[in-house]
Amino acid sequence: MKKIGEGLSCSSNSEVEGELVYIQSVQDVINLFDDANGKICIVEDSGTTTLGPILSELAGVLCPIGSTGSHLAIVSREFEIPCIMGVEFFLEDLSSLNRKKGKIITESEDKGIIYLLE
Repeated sequence: MKKIGEGLSCSSNSEVEGELVYIQSVQDVINLFDDANGKICIVEDSGTTTLGPILSELAGVLCPIGSTGSHLAIVSREFEIPCIMGVEFFLEDLSSLNRKKGKIITESEDKGIIYLLE
């Protein structure tokens, strides 16, 4: 496992693995309508507008902005989906993570770690 980021754990103390998908547009979400189950989505927007249609099917959510009070964090908590907000990624190109297997681990009550499974 390679540590690729860390941030604020906002919704769950569980560990989860899944395929990473970098969401850059509404079209990316539409493309996942029939294939969202078990995905860990990386999204730049801390609202839920973009992920709303598929949120309940996701294994996890990662967002480089926002906090525990962000709409995305609150809704993820309601769906009991692991969500890490304010993620500092240790790589430049987030799209390079597409279709790779990732893992979210809650290290403490408020710290989440993201790993790339190799």
